[in-house]
Amino acid sequence: MSDSTVPTPAPLSVSRHEIFQTSLMSALLDGVYEGEMTVRDLLGHGSFGIGTFNGLDGEMLILDGSCYQLRADGGVNKADLGAYTPYAVVTNFVPHIESELPGNVLRTEASEFIDHMTASENYMYALRIDGDFEWIRMRTVVKQQKPYRPMVEATDEDAIVELHNVTGSIVGFRTPLYEQGIGVPGCHAHFITDDRTGGGHVLDFKLKSGSAALCLGTDLRLQLPLTDAFRDANLSPEDLARQLAKTEQHA
Repeated sequence: MSDSTVPTPAPLSVSRHEIFQTSLMSALLDGVYEGEMTVRDLLGHGSFGIGTFNGLDGEMLILDGSCYQLRADGGVNKADLGAYTPYAVVTNFVPHIESELPGNVLRTEASEFIDHMTASENYMYALRIDGDFEWIRMRTVVKQQKPYRPMVEATDEDAIVELHNVTGSIVGFRTPLYEQGIGVPGCHAHFITDDRTGGGHVLDFKLKSGSAALCLGTDLRLQLPLTDAFRDANLSPEDLARQLAKTEQHA
């Protein structure tokens, strides 16, 4: 094919947008479960996001400027602003791309639909889904004690929680493959009910009806911990892809 026949991509109709991240997913995999950043400081970087708390004390979900702690039993607490996080990703959500989702879709089908909404697979996207769920299957990390085990071992204890006929929001990030280890390639997502009583790390769902919004990120601001545990961590294990897949989908 000659250069003259190659279509020119349309320019992106968005301005630059920053996504902030503290630490690396590969550090979490290696058992670096204590960070230096408080929830209060994290909220200064964004009003929308996901992560975890020191010691893997539950999943973190930030929505509309409020931070929630999603507990291992499927319950929800408002997070203490003085609590620390070893890993989190946040942004100020601006819906650049929005669409209603097809009805009665499973997670894989919703993901395929959202793939076609993206302007390019080479950017990060913050993702928000609001809707009515026939069911949603989740797991949540259990608080760990020192000496910390690698995350692939720590998540073996996670209980699977399933909620039925609930309305709520999925908060997540869609991350390109080239960021493997910095983040979770593909979609890493957490869920919270509208009444803020249930939530967790999303494994699968059936969405009766809902809508999706994407916020395109062009700038990644990464802050690495100044701790001995991070300094000594193995951040490039040979089986990185396997570890990521196991901790993400509990497979």
